[in-house]
Amino acid sequence: MKQSRIPIALEGYPYIAVAAFAAGIMALLEYDFFALLVLFLCAFVTYFFRDPERICPDRDDAIVSPADGRILRIEKTFDERYLNDHVQKVSIFMNIFDVHVNRMPLCGTVDKIVYSPGKFYSANTERGGLDNESCGVVLTGDNEKRFAVVQIAGLVARRIVCRAEKGERLERGRRFGIIQFGSRVDLYLPMQAKIEVAPGAIVKAGETVLGYLGSSEDEEE
Repeated sequence: MKQSRIPIALEGYPYIAVAAFAAGIMALLEYDFFALLVLFLCAFVTYFFRDPERICPDRDDAIVSPADGRILRIEKTFDERYLNDHVQKVSIFMNIFDVHVNRMPLCGTVDKIVYSPGKFYSANTERGGLDNESCGVVLTGDNEKRFAVVQIAGLVARRIVCRAEKGERLERGRRFGIIQFGSRVDLYLPMQAKIEVAPGAIVKAGETVLGYLGSSEDEEE
C-alpha cells in the first residue's frame, strides 16, 4: 500500500475530472448558468476529497483519531464481530464537510479485513452502526493488544475504500482508506485504554489524541 502525499485523495480525481469536463462543455455551449453550477460542483468535490497532512503526537502510547468529525458516543461493550472481547468503542460521525481520509489510530499489523454488505441508513444512528455496509480492519498492536477500525457507510455514502492489506504493518497516523460522501468510523480499543475525549468533541484524523493505552494491570475484568 502506497501512502499518498498529495493534497487531494486519489479517489477524487475521476469525480473532479468529470465535473471539470462537464463545466467546460457547458461553457463552450454558452450555457453560462449551468457552467457555473457544474463549476461550483467541481469545487465542492475538490474540497470534499482534500487530503491535508497531519502531525501525530510524539507519545508512543497516544491513540489518535482515525477520522475527522464529531464523537457520537463512547461505550464499553462486548464485540462479537471483530475482536470477540470486551472493548471500549468510540464512534465518530463525519458529515460531508469533514475530511474523509481515514488514518490508523495506533501502530499495528493487520490480522484480517472484514467486509460486511448492508443497508444505507443514516450513519449517526444506532441502526446505521449495526446494519450498514462496513469494512473492519482488525490489527495487533505493538503491545500485543488487538484493536479494530471499522469504516461504516452512511445514508449518502455508497463507497468504502480500504487500502489496508492482511499482514501489512501500518504506522500510527498512516492513511488507510476513505469513505465517500458522509459516513462514520467506529474504533474498538482494549479495556485498559484511557479515553480522554467525550461525546460531542470535534476531532481530526491522525492528530487529535483520543486517549492513551494503559498498562495491562489497568485492564478491567
